[in-house]
Amino acid sequence: MKSMEGRFGAIRGCSQLGLRKEKKKKKVCGLSSLPDEVVWRCLAQLSRLDLAALAMTSKSHRSLATSPCLWDLRWRMDGVEPSYHMCLHIYPEPIPRWFILHPVQRRLKPIYSHSHAYQSPESGSSFVAVAWGIYIIGGLVNGKPTSEVTLFDCFDHKWYAIPPMKMARASASACRIDDKIYVFGGCGDDVDSSNWAEVYDLDTLTWDFLCVPTTTTTRPKNIKQSVVIDKKEIYAVDEDGQSFSFSPSKLPHIVSCGKTDSQPGDRDDWCLIGGFLFTRGARGTILWCLPDELDWKEVKGLEELQQQQQHLVEYGISKLSRNYDSNIVIFWNAQPQGADSLELWSAEISLRKIESSQGREIRGKIEWSGSVYNLDYPLTDSNRVKVVYAVGFIRGSDKHNTHNGARRFERRSDEEK
Repeated sequence: MKSMEGRFGAIRGCSQLGLRKEKKKKKVCGLSSLPDEVVWRCLAQLSRLDLAALAMTSKSHRSLATSPCLWDLRWRMDGVEPSYHMCLHIYPEPIPRWFILHPVQRRLKPIYSHSHAYQSPESGSSFVAVAWGIYIIGGLVNGKPTSEVTLFDCFDHKWYAIPPMKMARASASACRIDDKIYVFGGCGDDVDSSNWAEVYDLDTLTWDFLCVPTTTTTRPKNIKQSVVIDKKEIYAVDEDGQSFSFSPSKLPHIVSCGKTDSQPGDRDDWCLIGGFLFTRGARGTILWCLPDELDWKEVKGLEELQQQQQHLVEYGISKLSRNYDSNIVIFWNAQPQGADSLELWSAEISLRKIESSQGREIRGKIEWSGSVYNLDYPLTDSNRVKVVYAVGFIRGSDKHNTHNGARRFERRSDEEK
């Protein structure tokens, strides 16, 4: 007993002298025991969804999963998955918002970004997609055209300020060829041959007016749709259904193609897939044609989709676009009969060309279809969802050049301030 008391006394004495018993050190294991370079190379093999799950486990894991070094490495290793981004105007909200389509759940997830105090124009913006992001050009702010241009990084979910245009524009036509973005029209009544068009150089980060004479007596004032063909020529149709072309590599003229749209109307969506133009037609149909003919025909094989839409409150496709698999993606507002809430539905459609003795036809196959977004109020004139823009992305080779250019301009702007 005395020996026990002596032992406890000795321990108490050590504590009083600051000679506490040394605790056994915890072994460090897991990701924190490895060099950052090794961790990034391991994590670069994971999907975006797996990295998001890892980031939720601890602060240290979140720091690793969101490291710019990791994402730059994934980009160089072709490890960045394709994605599908959308801009929605959810009325009666005044400003559009951005979403990403979840690849597994097939649901739209809102995008939150704190890198740039960006407020989307109310309407009338033009959009140009590069390999990794979207340029938002002009539009209406407080009801007036703006010259502002913003770049949205669709992988880092960051906004970057871009040099403004020389002219304020709304509802302009914008296309990209090589390292230049060409913008036509959208400047209202203040238009002449010297300011009708502008060109933005992605390398020098500068805008210049582009004097574009026409080979016809009148210049197309309002271009309704435009696409880039063979990565070298802009093909466009104006509000009267007349077709024009513009090629920077040739003489900078707007050339009339001499063709008139066989079914002119308010179709706001064109996309080019496999050398064919596609657009949305009336009552849930999808149309196709060759660019040099503009003779629209209906895509066959989609009768089931059209029958489904007949039972919805709002009938017809509200947006048509293409994704990274060169499939068509369509959207429409829906309020199934008996339901109290508004839904945004979507369908992905693959395409197949068929040559026969009766001629050529394009057939579509519905790969998937369903609701991608729900609202808690019914569909009315003031309550609806408008898909402003939608585009699919996959890895491209020009990310770093464009990305660095945007950062250079931001640094330059900060220095001027």
